[in-house]
Amino acid sequence: MQSALIGLNVPLQRRFLSGILPSATRCYSTDTKKYECTSAEHKKELDECYQRLDLSFENTKEAFKSKSNTELIRALVVLRLCGVQTLVNQNQMILATMRRVLGKNLFKKTLKNTFYGHFVAGETEEEVRPVAGKLRKYGVKSILDYSVEADISGQEATDKTVKGTSQATVKPAAMTPVVDAKTLETTRERYTVHQEFGDRRQGVASARTYFYEGEEQCDKNRDIFKQSIDAVASATGNEGFVAVKVTALGRPQLLLKLSEAIVQTQNFFQALTGGMTLQEGRLSVKDLTKRLHDLGVKTDTESVKKFFHDVDFDSDGVVDLHGWNQLLEDHVKLGQLFQVLNIKTGALEPLIQNLSEAEEQEFRNMVRRTLDVAEYAISKGVRIMVDAEQTYLQPAISKITIEMMKKYNKDRGNVFNTYQAYLRCTLQCMEADMQVARREGWHFGAKLVRGAYMEQERSRAKAIGYEDPVNVDFQATTKMYESCLTRIADEVDRRGRTNVSVMVASHNEDTVRFAVNLMKERCIAPSERVMCMAQLYGMCDQVSFSLGQAGFSVYKYLPYGPVEEVLPYLSRRALENGSVLKKANKERDLLWKELKRRISSGEFKVRT
Repeated sequence: MQSALIGLNVPLQRRFLSGILPSATRCYSTDTKKYECTSAEHKKELDECYQRLDLSFENTKEAFKSKSNTELIRALVVLRLCGVQTLVNQNQMILATMRRVLGKNLFKKTLKNTFYGHFVAGETEEEVRPVAGKLRKYGVKSILDYSVEADISGQEATDKTVKGTSQATVKPAAMTPVVDAKTLETTRERYTVHQEFGDRRQGVASARTYFYEGEEQCDKNRDIFKQSIDAVASATGNEGFVAVKVTALGRPQLLLKLSEAIVQTQNFFQALTGGMTLQEGRLSVKDLTKRLHDLGVKTDTESVKKFFHDVDFDSDGVVDLHGWNQLLEDHVKLGQLFQVLNIKTGALEPLIQNLSEAEEQEFRNMVRRTLDVAEYAISKGVRIMVDAEQTYLQPAISKITIEMMKKYNKDRGNVFNTYQAYLRCTLQCMEADMQVARREGWHFGAKLVRGAYMEQERSRAKAIGYEDPVNVDFQATTKMYESCLTRIADEVDRRGRTNVSVMVASHNEDTVRFAVNLMKERCIAPSERVMCMAQLYGMCDQVSFSLGQAGFSVYKYLPYGPVEEVLPYLSRRALENGSVLKKANKERDLLWKELKRRISSGEFKVRT
């Protein structure tokens, strides 16, 4: 097919593909603006990469060129087994039985030749290095992740969550004249530990979960992240990423309190601004004074003057919805950081109350560990992506990440925040963050994913009684993803190629096609490091290797760790592949097609 497409100009390629790809017509912007490449060299590079790429992702010779016959057959067997629902649903029991029957050594050897070998890059940095080198030969870069997880029961997970509940409270009573009581109470319930959802792994197949096991374990997790950074720097020549979860570095229940404080504050400001959206939520001190005066607050008191000073973060005479930018400062206590104006008394009051000294110290420890990981990565030339987590933890995680971006992204994109397109609020939240980055002049880095917590988010929202945060269906999520990508491309046009970058982390072929054609339309060359793609190791190889060999920037997410300690990761990969049968079926069909091609052409014997 690619040879047939090469002779067609771009409009004809698009017309041809729209006839063979059902959703290809959606993959191109209707924007009629003419975009120029930054140089003739970049235009030439982009045109050549685009011409080399088979947008159907069905050129099996190119897609599986890196695989030996053995690896090809293994992939076929593993993905076929992932399609047997009985095996997938009982995978943990089956693995435990195999371990007991085969013994440790034979069990390990069996896994390394099957599921482990397909989905995991190796046990140690030394084993990962040749895998990363092999990928690099085919144009694919690496993201390393030490994928060891605690293999605990659901009851143990729930007990850890409930035991770690903070006695601190968020006291929004001072906001009552401005924010209605129902909104305040619904927000409180949303950001409270609920025992039935204590096991945060419930309903989550594609994301790792950390449970708090004490400050010492958090220190160990920090050290593991730093070891992963060393592995990335060594195995990828300083061109890779490392993925970080904030919940591994501290007590998640403190993130829950911080998230509630952030959202209650947003409720307060949105009420004061007449319901403005996040990115619109700015008003002059004059307007705020009038609003407070209308509510009966004396605006000439020292407390009100201090409040004005505290919320005018950039001293431009305009009150900002975003702020509390001292979050990373070591000397600032969390209980003192979030203060709001009591509308009834005109006095400033802390929003988070009753935090113990131990909890204050734990929060500072969490921040220190996170900054330690970031600074270590930067010193090694490695960039970090902070993973998104559940919506009840995400406001705090995003706030910490944005503050890190302000601190470390002044010269280049060292820190990336993750945005989940399956959430209704994603474009609005991303827009607000981009606005802050533009105003303050730092590099905006984003990883865009569909999301990993949909089932849990929906069931939790229904049970607790708040609005479902998830888009209504798959198509709405696709639209959100493409809207976010397009908006990022607009920001690139506005701010320049060196100030914005995005990683398109997706296994969806239509989404990748959309991204590639957006690059073509906006004249963004792969070497400009504005837009790259990423997929998991052992999945969607027909996309990753086609992109890499065509010259586009693409990464594989390489998990590694001891065989028996990554069993929870392998379990999740089996569940994820079993839940997306149509996609897995296509990959199996392509693998089988390549195997038959090698046999019929005589290549199979050569590669044996």
